[in-house]
Amino acid sequence: MMYMNAGPNRGHIEVICGPMFSGKSEELISRLNRVRIARQRCQIFKPRLDDRYDKNKIVTHSAQRLEAVVVGSSQELLENVDWKAAVIAIDEVQFFDEGIVEVCEKLANSGKRVVVAGLDLDFLGHPFGPVPRLLAVAEYVTKQLAVCMKCGSLASRSQRLAPHTETVLVGSKDLYEARCRHCWDPTETLDAAQPPLFPRPEKAPPAPRKPRKPAK
Repeated sequence: MMYMNAGPNRGHIEVICGPMFSGKSEELISRLNRVRIARQRCQIFKPRLDDRYDKNKIVTHSAQRLEAVVVGSSQELLENVDWKAAVIAIDEVQFFDEGIVEVCEKLANSGKRVVVAGLDLDFLGHPFGPVPRLLAVAEYVTKQLAVCMKCGSLASRSQRLAPHTETVLVGSKDLYEARCRHCWDPTETLDAAQPPLFPRPEKAPPAPRKPRKPAK
């Protein structure tokens, strides 16, 4: 994919989204490595909430890592922006408040290339946090897919393995699996009182058995 960002005022937004274990952070780091090879100045942010592997770095599931500025809100991110940087990157963007959309817009309008990565759906199959609005305003969208850990098909959803109902539950392979739409089943760990956006069809009850005829 080509990114038309030749001039000083050609700011835009790129969104990398997908389920758990789909390589979102790897793709983000790959783009930033190319930025550094081109000797462009970049700045990386991550939410304070995500401390799974390292508090001060973005870290992929395959142990790739880059130093990042850790912030707790969109306003704190804006206050810490290096305005000399040509590229601003944000990992795990779904954990930010809704104000992150306006911040990204402001950065892009000022001429920055803004690259964000995050989950597009939560474990219920609902659009996650500010990501839907970012998808709507972005110039470039990359949808990453994982491999279903049950059947090996392409996976677009994150299966929660622990019996917790809160939307935000930070974890890795201990708490989540990538699943395809057919193997994904949030009711494995969730009360049916909170139905998913894309519920699985209920199985038809077995047909009643015919009574046996008495032996003669």
